[in-house]
Amino acid sequence: MAKDTEDRKEMTVAEAGKRGGDTVKAKYGKDFYTEIGHKGGQATRKKYGPDFYGEIGRKGGQTTAEKHGPEFYEKIGKKGGNRVKELIERGKKADEDAAAEKKP
Repeated sequence: MAKDTEDRKEMTVAEAGKRGGDTVKAKYGKDFYTEIGHKGGQATRKKYGPDFYGEIGRKGGQTTAEKHGPEFYEKIGKKGGNRVKELIERGKKADEDAAAEKKP
């Protein structure tokens, strides 16, 4: 066996994929993934039609509802609502602080 293969440690498919992805990111930059993802999305839309993403979203929502029940949606809805409320309050405070700084 060649020396370089003896020194290599085995890696999982996930580790190999991450390593390859990191190499591509280093070579082409983060925006490369955005670009190819957009191209892939457009190709999928062209191949399967514009309703494809809505359909897979609906199926995913049904699966989640079956797995977690309606209480799950109540819980995440409340979390989301509280987060929005918090962000609105933070924005108002920032506006008040900015207005106070402008006053002589």
